[in-house]
Amino acid sequence: MMGMMGKLKEAKEKVRATKERMNTIELREVSEDKNITVTLTANREIKTIQLDDSLLSDKSQLEISLVNTLNKAIKKAGEVHDTELAAAAKDGLPNIPGMEAFLK
Repeated sequence: MMGMMGKLKEAKEKVRATKERMNTIELREVSEDKNITVTLTANREIKTIQLDDSLLSDKSQLEISLVNTLNKAIKKAGEVHDTELAAAAKDGLPNIPGMEAFLK
């Protein structure tokens, strides 16, 4: 039982370290028309938004493009985030049959 508790503590520490590391992983998403670039971390924190000047004259198009690009960027970051955390947790957990189902 003590060995399992140690493994759980180790898994918790790996998850914590992975969350910290994901602050340094930056992802970039570019709009379909290449007029917006969003950079964010794997923890889904937006770092930069770059807009082409041509979008400034059409507020409606800017809003639509920005929402679409941000949603794609957040989805991409969420996938990286979930994959990294699942890998960190799996590495530290004891070998319990059926536990893989909880890490997906």
